[in-house]
Amino acid sequence: MKTREKFSSRLGFILISAGCAVGLGNVWRFPYITGQYGGAAFVLLYLLFLMLLGLPIMVMEFSVGRASMKSAAKSFDVLEPKKTKWHFIKYVAIGGNYMLMMFYTTVGGWMLNYCLKMISGTFENQSTEAVGQIFHDMLASPAQNLFWMVVITMIGFLVCSKGLQNGVEKISKYMMSCLFIVMLILVIRAVTLPDAVEGLTFYLVPDFGKMMENGLWDAIFAAMSQAFFTLSLGIGALAIFGSYIGKDRSLLGESLNVCILDTLVAFIAGLIIFPSCFSFGVDAGSGPGLVFVTLPNVFNAMAQGRLWGTLFFLFMSFAALTTIIAVFENIVAFAMDSGWSRKKAVWVNFFAILILSLPCALGFNILSFLQPLGEGTTIQDLEDFIVSSNLLPLGSLLYLLFCTFRYGWGWKNFLGEANTGKGLKFPSWIRGYVSFILPVIVIFIFFQGYIEKFSTPWNAILPIVLILFIIFIPIHAWIIQHKKSSNSAKNDSLK
Repeated sequence: MKTREKFSSRLGFILISAGCAVGLGNVWRFPYITGQYGGAAFVLLYLLFLMLLGLPIMVMEFSVGRASMKSAAKSFDVLEPKKTKWHFIKYVAIGGNYMLMMFYTTVGGWMLNYCLKMISGTFENQSTEAVGQIFHDMLASPAQNLFWMVVITMIGFLVCSKGLQNGVEKISKYMMSCLFIVMLILVIRAVTLPDAVEGLTFYLVPDFGKMMENGLWDAIFAAMSQAFFTLSLGIGALAIFGSYIGKDRSLLGESLNVCILDTLVAFIAGLIIFPSCFSFGVDAGSGPGLVFVTLPNVFNAMAQGRLWGTLFFLFMSFAALTTIIAVFENIVAFAMDSGWSRKKAVWVNFFAILILSLPCALGFNILSFLQPLGEGTTIQDLEDFIVSSNLLPLGSLLYLLFCTFRYGWGWKNFLGEANTGKGLKFPSWIRGYVSFILPVIVIFIFFQGYIEKFSTPWNAILPIVLILFIIFIPIHAWIIQHKKSSNSAKNDSLK
C-alpha cells in the first residue's frame, strides 16, 4: 500500500491552507464592500462572523480530512456509517473544486496580464477613460483571455507535478512570504501619501452611523457572506490539507492560525487601498472595477506609479496563484485517491481544466451573447453563482450535518479527531450551536443569496425549492434507511 504524502512542517500546512483561503476575494471584494458599508464598523462585524461561522466549519473540514487520510473524493466513503450514503457529498465537493477553477483561472490570468501591462508602462500618461478602455479591450480579446488563462493553468499544474513537499509546499511558502513582503512595501508607500490619514481614519476608526446610513441589514448580510465565502468552505478545498498532517496538534488552533493569516491579508489590502484612494480622491467602494480601473488611475497619479502598480499586481498574482495551486492539488488528489499516479492526474486534469475554462474565458467576447442570469450577465457570473451561492453553503451544511448528526460521522468522532494533539480544544459545550443554530445561519445565507440574485423573494422560490429537493430528499431517504437498518439489527439481536 502506497504511503500517503505528508507536509514537511507545520508551517507548510498553515501557509498552504492559508494560501488556499487567501484569494482574490480578500483583495478584490473585501475592500470595496468595506468601503460600501462604513469602513472599520464593517470590519468589526466581519471579524465577529468569521469566528462564529467560518472557524467551526473549517475545523470540521480539517477533521474529516485528517481522520480519513483522504481527499473529499474518498473521505466520506471512509468515515460514513455502514449502509448510509453520505459519500454522495463528494460530488458537491468535486464539482465545487472544478467549477471554481472554471472561472478562477481566467480572473487569475487577468492579474498576470495586468502585471505585465504595468511593467511595460501601458497605463502611463493615459486618461481615466483610456485606462477603463484598456480593461474593456482585454475582456473583448479572446486571444488575451485564452493566453493568460493557459499560462496560469500551466504554472499551477507545473507546481503540483513536483509533488506535495517539493512542489506545492515549497512554492507556497515562497509565494506567501513574497506576498507579505510586497504587501508591507505597498503599505509603507500608501500610508505616506498626502491625506492618507483620512483613509486610515475611515478604515480603522469605527463609525456605526455610516453603517446605519448604508443599511444595517445589508451590512450584516455582507459581513456574514464575506466571512463565509472568503475561506472557500464546503467543497473540501481545505479538507485535503488535513489529510496531509499528523495528529500532534489539535485542529482548532491550526484553523485559527489559518483564519488569522487570511484576515491579515484582507486587512493589509485595506491599508493599501483606502489611503491610496483617499489621497487621490477616488471611491474605495467602486465595486470590482476598483482593481482594474480605479487603482491603475491611482498609480498613474503617484510618483513612481509604474513601480507601485507592478508590485500591486504582482501581489494580486501571488494571491490568485496560491489559491489556484491549492485547489489544483485538491483536484489532483481526487484522482490519486482513485488509484492514479500523480503524473497521470496532473496531465489529465491540466487538459480538463483548459477545456472547462474555455466558456468563461470566451464569455466576455465570442460567447458574450450568452447572458444566463439576465441582461448584462456573463458565463462567469453563472459559474460564480453556482459555486458561491449554492455549492459552498450547501456543502458546508452537509459537513455540519455529517460531523454533528448521529446518523453521520457523529459529534463524538468529530470532537475526538478535532481535539487530538496539543493546542486549543474545540469546546464540547458548543455542540448545540454547531448542530442547530449554525446550520440555520448557513441556510439563511443560501436563501438570501437567491433573493439578492433574483431581485424578489417570489422569483427565487422555484430555484430554491428545486435545489432543496435535490439535496434534502436523498438525505431524508438515507435517514429512513439507516433507522430501518438499526431497527432490524435490534430485532435480530433480540431474537
